[in-house]
Order: sequence, then C-alpha cells, then structure tokens
Amino acid sequence: MSAADSTVKCKNQNDSCVAHMNFDLADLRAFLAVADLGSFRAAAGSLHLSQSAVSRRVDKLEEALGVDLFVRTTRSVELTAIGRTFVHKARGVMNELEGALLGIADSAQRISGEVTVACVPSAVGYFLPAVIGRFHQLHARIRVRLIDESSADILLAVANGEADLGLTYIGTQEPDIEFEPLLEDPFVVACPRDHALANKRRVTWAELAKHDYVSLAQGSGNRFLLDQALGPLARKPEWFCEVRHVPALVSLVEAGLGIGVVPRLAMPPRGRLASIALEEPSLSRTIGIIRRRGRALRPAAESFRRLLLQLASPPRARRASRPAAS
Repeated sequence: MSAADSTVKCKNQNDSCVAHMNFDLADLRAFLAVADLGSFRAAAGSLHLSQSAVSRRVDKLEEALGVDLFVRTTRSVELTAIGRTFVHKARGVMNELEGALLGIADSAQRISGEVTVACVPSAVGYFLPAVIGRFHQLHARIRVRLIDESSADILLAVANGEADLGLTYIGTQEPDIEFEPLLEDPFVVACPRDHALANKRRVTWAELAKHDYVSLAQGSGNRFLLDQALGPLARKPEWFCEVRHVPALVSLVEAGLGIGVVPRLAMPPRGRLASIALEEPSLSRTIGIIRRRGRALRPAAESFRRLLLQLASPPRARRASRPAAS
C-alpha cells in the first residue's frame, strides 16, 4: 500500500479511475491495535475508546476493502490470511505518515497522538522530566502517558503492547523483549543524617545487621536481585518492617524508623538522607529501555527513545560525547 492510503486502483487495469475508499487513518489505527493486542477490549483500552467504537472502525475498514481482516469468535480474534498481509502494509503506511509529519517542524506541532512509556517509580525522577519536557517542545500535541509500576508490570505492559517502550532493569533474558542498557544503578544504604552510619563512606552488609532495617517485600524485583546476591552471606540484616515499593521504604527511612537499601536513583534530592556505598558484596542493577523484539517503534515512540538515549545518560558520558570546541 502506497502513500495514497485511502484509495485503491480499479480492478479493470484499462480503466484509469481511482476509487476513493471510505476509511481514514483512525480506522487503520484501530485495526492495528486489535491486530497487535488480539482483542477488541484491549484495543479499546489502549486507544481510550469504547469497544463498540473500535469494532465500528474495523467494520468500516473491512467494508471499504471488501474483505474480512479478522476471524471473530466468542473467545478469540485472529487475523485472516489477508489480514496478516495487510497488517504489515497498514503499519508501513502509519509509520511513513507519522515519520513524515514528525520531520516537518510546522506539521510536528499539529500532529496529535500518544506515546506510552512504562517506568519503574525509582527511576522516574532521574530519567523522565528532561525527556518529557524536550519531547513536548518538539511535538506539542503528542501526549505522553506514563505507567509507573513494578518491574514485572512494566515488562507485561511492553510485552502485550500496552506500552510502546519501558524503562526497567529486567527483561534481558526474555526472548520477545529487546533490552537496550542505559546505565548502572548501584544499591546504597539510605539512612537519616543523624544516624550512626551517616558519616561512613562505605559499610558492609554485616554492619547493617546491627541496626533497625526496613526491607522491600518478597515479589519485588529489587528484592529478588538482593536475595540472589546475598544468599551465601552468613550474616545479613533482618527486617522489622517490610514494604512493597521503594518510595515507601524511602519515606519510612526519612521518618527515622531505621535504615534501608535502595537503588541510588531512588534517593531523594537535596540531601535529606545520607547515601552510603555498600560492599562485601557491592550490588547494582542495569537500567535500560525495553521494547518488543522484531517490531519497529512508531515514529513518535522512536523520537522519544532517541531523546532518552541523548538526555538520560550520565552527565559525564554526555560531556564526553560532545564535539570538542573548535
């Protein structure tokens, strides 16, 4: 399918007429959402439409093309053979159009749409404000929807197409997920400024066992990383209070209830807490961008990804990448 996305040549090759077809880009977008998510209900949620509205748009597209694109049953929705062929052409049309408009300054201010980004809460403050701000300057009418959830939920949101891309520290072993590393985020001890450990530069895990310890709960991705690394240790801290999310742990430490181990990116600004390096062992997690393997991002999402790579790298790396002054 060419740039003339809403027209088709007449079947009679000797006839030079071009029949205008009664569908638009919104219908193509609905079709692609159903094809990607395998469900009219899921597609409706991703497009913020009613299920009946999505169904009407797909029906309109099928009527305009004169073919069935889906086989519908009470339990499932599957692409027909023609639908499987058409989905690639439809995605090419949408990507080509979005890319063309995003590349033109005036049009970029007029094009509307949405980019959905899933990000672990502990990394939101570090990665996203500058990126979202710059993206909004470049593409004022494209909305950014942020899913700030646990690492497992982020992986699921990207895998099922709810999010265009994700920022997390798991997914490197998933066959259907592409992981693009951004930076290493070490775990540190968080404690109040007046705590006995606050003036230390480094502490061991054995030392933490002497103090009131607030822990992340089982099932947390960060807790899983810590448990894996600390399994062989003979002496490790025992928690007296357990929470599910890193921001809640930081809040309890700020309130003076004890100490905790958190990713450095989760430390609050303005030095409200002391941050102490850990050793024996020292641990870190790799933060990266995840997306579905083998599927190109839509141009708007690709633009957001490039801004992430440009603006979310450590300051030292950004300075090193700048060309030398002439």
